[in-house]
Amino acid sequence: MLELIEATKTYIQGRRTVNAVRGVSLTVRSGEFVTIMGPSGSGKSTLMHLMGALDTPSGGRAVFQGQDLQSLSDRQRSLLRRDRIGFVFQAFNLLPTLTAAENVALPLLLGGTTRRAGLARAAECLDKVNMGHRTGHFPDEMSGGEMQRVAVARALVADPEAVLCDEPTGNLDTATSREILSLLAALPERGKRAVIMVTHDPTGASYGTRLVKIRDGLIESDEPVHRP
Repeated sequence: MLELIEATKTYIQGRRTVNAVRGVSLTVRSGEFVTIMGPSGSGKSTLMHLMGALDTPSGGRAVFQGQDLQSLSDRQRSLLRRDRIGFVFQAFNLLPTLTAAENVALPLLLGGTTRRAGLARAAECLDKVNMGHRTGHFPDEMSGGEMQRVAVARALVADPEAVLCDEPTGNLDTATSREILSLLAALPERGKRAVIMVTHDPTGASYGTRLVKIRDGLIESDEPVHRP
């Protein structure tokens, strides 16, 4: 489904060259919940950005469902992100002037879905994350955990083939983090959807089915997670 092949990513910061990812090969299959863990600056977020078509490799290849992402135009990559990949970020990224339902429906509305159909689909997704009672509420009327549930619903609204999460529990307390992690762990579907989560938290990483550890832009280990 998602694949990096000898991928590299280099950034130029003034006179300094940063090799964020250095020749990484990684495959994620549908049905997997892959957690990527590493210290700050290890390249884990860059790795996720390459797999989610948020960035392109400096060298090597990034492939989604057999298609080389570098062969796509900027518009084609934007449509891929909108229609086939869901994203969940640490900062929630909800628009404050939109209700929960409107925030969730936004990707569909941008794609031309009617408002009525988009809000109906949004309500379905909010029900799935136990937020059906908050459809008409604005972000400032919700707790951090509730906002992140809305963000998860938004990531699911287009029924994506992959959901990518960057430190999704970083702004949440321990109990709420467990709730969000349990929700994410229920999302992968064999033959349909994979979930990739970047984290620095070993507890969060334990919710996945596979743990990839990265350090200094290189994969240090890649092992299945054995849950109790």
